[in-house]
Amino acid sequence: MEIITFESNAYKELDKKITAIANYVFNHAEMEKESEDDMWVDSYEVCTFLKISEKTLQRLRVSGTIAYSNIRGRYFYKVSEIRRMLEERLIRCNKENIENLITNHELYAKERRNLRKNK
Repeated sequence: MEIITFESNAYKELDKKITAIANYVFNHAEMEKESEDDMWVDSYEVCTFLKISEKTLQRLRVSGTIAYSNIRGRYFYKVSEIRRMLEERLIRCNKENIENLITNHELYAKERRNLRKNK
């Protein structure tokens, strides 16, 4: 093992620089965090947390009532679109359900990222 020594002033200066870098990284990570309305959620999440059926969601897609994206056979919806539908009373749900959707989506997304990293 190698031991490195240096003056306390140099250590304090190095510590200040490391702290400044860490603050910069943490502040920018918070700024880059996507807003809730820009989040995309899949059909499973929408149905589970809004307590609606797949068929109801399919009817909304077919009628053109809800905007969505289809990627490799999976449907995704923006949270802003779901909020709009709630405001227009096109689906019956309370605000607690939409908050559960957002919270659980973040956990679900983090879990999927961790699974990909471990592969």
